[in-house]
Amino acid sequence: MQPPTLASGGRRVVRCYLYARISSDREGAGLGCDRQIEDGYAHAEQISTSDVEYRIVEVFEDNDLSAYSGKPRPDYIRMIEGLKAGGADCIIAWHTDRLHRSPAELESYIDVCEPRRVETRTVKAGHLDLTTATGRMIARQLGVQARYEVERMVERQKRARDQMAQMGRHFGGRRPFGWEVDGMTPVDVEMECIREAAKSILAGASLHSIRRGWAERGVLTSTGGEWAASEIRKMLLRPRNAGIVVHRGEEVGTAQWPAALDEPTWRSVVATLTDPARKTGPLGNARVALGSGLYLCGVCGATVASSTDGAGNHPDRQRLLNYRCRSQQHVSRRRDMVDDIVQLAVLERLSQPDAADLLAAREDPVDVRGAQEDRRQARLILDGLAGALGRGELDMRSWSLASEAARQRIAAAEATLSQAVKVNPVAALLTGDDVEEAWNGLDLSRQRAVISYLMTVTLNKARRGRQPGGGYWDPNSVRIEWK
Repeated sequence: MQPPTLASGGRRVVRCYLYARISSDREGAGLGCDRQIEDGYAHAEQISTSDVEYRIVEVFEDNDLSAYSGKPRPDYIRMIEGLKAGGADCIIAWHTDRLHRSPAELESYIDVCEPRRVETRTVKAGHLDLTTATGRMIARQLGVQARYEVERMVERQKRARDQMAQMGRHFGGRRPFGWEVDGMTPVDVEMECIREAAKSILAGASLHSIRRGWAERGVLTSTGGEWAASEIRKMLLRPRNAGIVVHRGEEVGTAQWPAALDEPTWRSVVATLTDPARKTGPLGNARVALGSGLYLCGVCGATVASSTDGAGNHPDRQRLLNYRCRSQQHVSRRRDMVDDIVQLAVLERLSQPDAADLLAAREDPVDVRGAQEDRRQARLILDGLAGALGRGELDMRSWSLASEAARQRIAAAEATLSQAVKVNPVAALLTGDDVEEAWNGLDLSRQRAVISYLMTVTLNKARRGRQPGGGYWDPNSVRIEWK
């Protein structure tokens, strides 16, 4: 302990650290840090006498950090280090629960304060003399009481959230895109953006193309920021969009808020966005060439990639863009020539009188209602088994065996629902009068989706030498098979 400091008039000065904390749970009678600091200064003046002045030499403040959560509190740590260095003789806080709510943390605090004879003064809990056994006992009792209050509060919050989940209500938090702050009232413009994005994804559009479109239209996030492709993906994956309540990481029921998408559409979007085939590299599903990862090698069946070839180091030669086999480079064909053949074939096919037949879905119809009912029945079985387990009528092994079949039924039903919606990427090309204009108006991801839907393009090795038409390009090396 430092030698006593004398103030004017011969009063002994007790150097004080003032600590304030407000947590996200807003405990402490709803006080903010400013109010705690104000009360701390008033308390220092109140406990000062004609002989002793309690002088605050530094203020430490942790805002919106809960002691219960266990997260590091920067200013608390800095205060403890200051005590170890002999920087203060007393700690002033609004209440002991502002300092710590963990018994282990309290013991560490005592270990620092006791040998240095550091006082603890609080506005609400009075004086704690940690240099005596009685003072330490009182501090520990207050710590146990504070811990109990927090745990009881957490239990109340969990029960409230469980009840809200059962009722299909919104839990609170940041405003979800598509709804007002209450999480229940729809924002029509944003709801329509969700529906458009879902339809675009199912039609083969990329997240980057959706982001660009939203940026051009000035569509912002619920917090007023610009969208990133990854954030759009995260937003589209939310069960909330289909009116499904998620609690503790599980889908627990139907929500009361209006859904932006029907459940089959949302599950189809989820299946599309989580398909590993979309992840093609560091840039995700963004492509720079019409046939990259889409056209096939005629030798080994692997997909082709776009590459640059032909110029070497010669300054007068133009570098050429090619499609090359990804596997063993079996074939290499001019990219522009191949794409021209493919695009001409698409336009010719869509200009035929029977083009409207392409709007008919190829897939067998899916029994959506049957899948939903099957899943509902399976969930009822699981709820019944969980109740039996809780009442002791089943042991854990029996419950696990009995519930496995129900879980498999739920997984099968959700897989069925994820395949229920198929948006035909050709539809947008057949609704206008000019097919070529409509094709040119599509972004690259949608053009690729149309090609994937209509045909299989295979690149074969070309015949050597001059071709019958007089050139060296062999158009027969590009084989198109209609699906």
